Amino acid sequence: MKSLLLIFSCVAILLTLPGGALAEAKNPFNLAPGARGKLCLSCHEGFKKTMNKKFIHTPLAEGDCTGCHNPHAADHGKLLAEDATQICFSCHDGLVPVNARSSHQIVSEGKCVSCHDPHASDNKMNLLQSENQLCFSCHKELAQKIAQNKVPHSPVSDDCLTCHSPHASADNPSLLQAKAPELCLQCHDASKKTFKIQHVNYPVEQADCTSCHNPHGSNTQAMLYDNVHEPLSQRMCKQCHEEPTSATPFATLKNSFELCQGCHYDMMNDTFNKDRIHWPVVDQVGCLNCHTPHASSEAKLMKAPLKQVCNTCHSDTVARQERSLTKHQPIEDGECSTCHAPHSSNNPFILNEGSVINICGQCHDWQTHSTHPIGAEVTDPRNPNLTLDCLSCHRTHGTEYQHFIYNETVNDLCVQCHTKYRR
Repeated sequence: MKSLLLIFSCVAILLTLPGGALAEAKNPFNLAPGARGKLCLSCHEGFKKTMNKKFIHTPLAEGDCTGCHNPHAADHGKLLAEDATQICFSCHDGLVPVNARSSHQIVSEGKCVSCHDPHASDNKMNLLQSENQLCFSCHKELAQKIAQNKVPHSPVSDDCLTCHSPHASADNPSLLQAKAPELCLQCHDASKKTFKIQHVNYPVEQADCTSCHNPHGSNTQAMLYDNVHEPLSQRMCKQCHEEPTSATPFATLKNSFELCQGCHYDMMNDTFNKDRIHWPVVDQVGCLNCHTPHASSEAKLMKAPLKQVCNTCHSDTVARQERSLTKHQPIEDGECSTCHAPHSSNNPFILNEGSVINICGQCHDWQTHSTHPIGAEVTDPRNPNLTLDCLSCHRTHGTEYQHFIYNETVNDLCVQCHTKYRR
């Protein structure tokens, strides 16, 4: 009823508009009859070739160039009626749902022309290239991995949009059309006997398939991630989980590090014999704070590249390095364990060595770097409780100054101790 009232109201408003106003709404630039697409093309001859393409943007096909362009003057490039990042949304305003769980960055930035030709294309949806070629033109690293996979996932080869939405996803991460396992079960029949045998009768159709399988393909049988936890590769799920017939089949037999300790006894014993333990090892989550229990694309079953894993807790440190004028190579390369022991250590900040000078000396030949005295016998003039080492002048995770020193210039740094040279 409300819809009918709304329609009647709109019709009534249109009928009450003066004839001139209605005409202006349809023809905002008061163009003469025939002064539309064909007239534009009389000067823009290059577009005649464009008009021969398979797919033509509707406004252009209808000769309505003024749908996007102002024929007289504009504040935006190419006489666009609005900013290039906004004009597409004047018609396509529903592409990104409100509070979308994930959205394609280029869509959020209004860079629609990164994928679409605004006039015409030989590809459907006016895409610049066919779907996968277009996706891989940006996602080159992923494309390279996919091309090298020995065990491919056919939808990846066919069309990325089988699983992903190109613009945004209202409820799912990574632009997925649906979450796992719902998305996977659209193709994979979990009721088949072979499916159940392969999964040792565990009800995996209720679990996240991507905890074991790489949806983009891999080099491992059954498309498992390239690094597989041995109990999984041996199908010894019951070594960690309750029986598949249990009411809680995915529950683990023990919690936190106590479960891992059963196999990794020597490593855990060594960890707990150190003075300082990395707290994630001993909280309620334990080893799974950093490692995945089934399979991973990363060595040592890391949940992600090491820098990314460390960043989940030490984001301030990683952000500092991003801002730093001079980059510290181990952090840039994601090799935090070059200096820090990830599980435990007898040294402050769980460093691999007790002496900062020795750690830095693994990469830097400090004896030729400077003649400045450093070491356990050299007292810091600024604080008699400290001795001078590399950290007296450098902040290893970076500063806003070159060579990650604490001051803007070397002189400013030196006079912190050599006060008689201060001006």
